[in-house]
Amino acid sequence: MTASTIRQMKQDIQQLTNEAANSNLPPFWLTDWLLYVIDKPAISLMTDEDYQLTDSEIEQFNAGVAKMRQGTPLAYLTGQQEFWSLTFKVNEHTLIPRSDTEILIEQVLTWINAQPNSVRPKRLLDLGTGSGCIAISLAHELNTKRSNSKIESWQVVAVDMSPEALKVAQHNAAINDVAGIEFIQSSWYDELPSHDKLLFDVIVSNPPYIDEADEHLARLVAEPISALSAPNHGLADIETIVGQAPKYLRVGGLLAIEHGFDQGDAVRKLFVDSNFESVHTVQDYGGNDRVTLGRI
Repeated sequence: MTASTIRQMKQDIQQLTNEAANSNLPPFWLTDWLLYVIDKPAISLMTDEDYQLTDSEIEQFNAGVAKMRQGTPLAYLTGQQEFWSLTFKVNEHTLIPRSDTEILIEQVLTWINAQPNSVRPKRLLDLGTGSGCIAISLAHELNTKRSNSKIESWQVVAVDMSPEALKVAQHNAAINDVAGIEFIQSSWYDELPSHDKLLFDVIVSNPPYIDEADEHLARLVAEPISALSAPNHGLADIETIVGQAPKYLRVGGLLAIEHGFDQGDAVRKLFVDSNFESVHTVQDYGGNDRVTLGRI
């Protein structure tokens, strides 16, 4: 690509977009990548069409397009992803936050807001926090926006097996000015006490849930596979989380788990078998089963 102005780049991006129609490359990635490379707002695509890209900017743009064609997501090139009105750093140690996961945030907040207030602090656990997007978004909503002293404060604990992922999550808490989250390296509940005073009111998780034999995994070459797939048709980690949750939840506490579009029936059965009540599944924006919730 030899274009040197935004106007010419837009024309070439249109050509690339036509080619991308037959690939797995989302067209908006190309425009967003151009804006990142030239460090300009989206409006500049219309108001600054005569801007001349430097040779290094053109080289960086072309190199990024080549990586995206090879399977590297845009977020790994820019190092960040928007989620729940916040910005999160991401790298090869974390999954990229997806909009469907905002369903989990919405459902948990709806449930919490429907509960009576109490004087004691409340506790929330995020299992497999990754980039920290779930824990940080919930802490942001529950604590930053609740300045009324009569409303309980929330203690948020975020767990991940990967020390590298925890570093990213801690950084994301700092850049989003969200304090008070305790980060713990642990394989699910292993390093957590089950003492009565340290039980949780809410447990949330977006665990690995893709079947290890799923052919789509071959296309996800950049993201950590251990955070995506699980044995037993993708249900192994969900089984662990649901099965042990009653030991870590207060009576009446909520468990909310994100899962695959075809796992609703199986996950609801796991909830019921572990004596959860009010078990139900919520669909994502595409009409697919995505989040299952229940009370203990």
